Amino acid sequence: MTVMEQELKQDLERAPALARPRACVGRRPHPRPTGQDRYTISEVAAHTGLTAHTLRWYERIGLMPHVDRTHTGQRRFTNRDLDWLDLVGKLRLTGMSVADMVRYAELVREGEQTFAEREELLTAHRENVRERIAELESTLDVLDFKIDTYAARRVRSET
Repeated sequence: MTVMEQELKQDLERAPALARPRACVGRRPHPRPTGQDRYTISEVAAHTGLTAHTLRWYERIGLMPHVDRTHTGQRRFTNRDLDWLDLVGKLRLTGMSVADMVRYAELVREGEQTFAEREELLTAHRENVRERIAELESTLDVLDFKIDTYAARRVRSET
């Protein structure tokens, strides 16, 4: 188990049930039980929706932890790798830059002494996400107003 994998597991174990994100509680089950979890790159691509090219790129830029390989050099992913990819997917959905995700992965690999820096990185990003949500809510209000205006005009014109 890599340091990154241990950190993710420990974070989930330490978090009180109420503090755990909904995605961690109702997460999609792994295709295979731990111990029998040796996935090919095409299986991981099918499970995650990522392409094999993207998975290789994630590994090359340091976003993925070390992926085991067979004696012939084929990648073999584990359930922990799927969990990490799930986290990366969540970070991508929030709009986190690839550079920040790679930095976060580096900090995780460096160990517990980077907790403060990880917290700072995630806290700053959370503020950006909240700002984007506020912008989207404002935009949604405008859309709702326009839709209501057109619906009212349509109803008046039909009567």
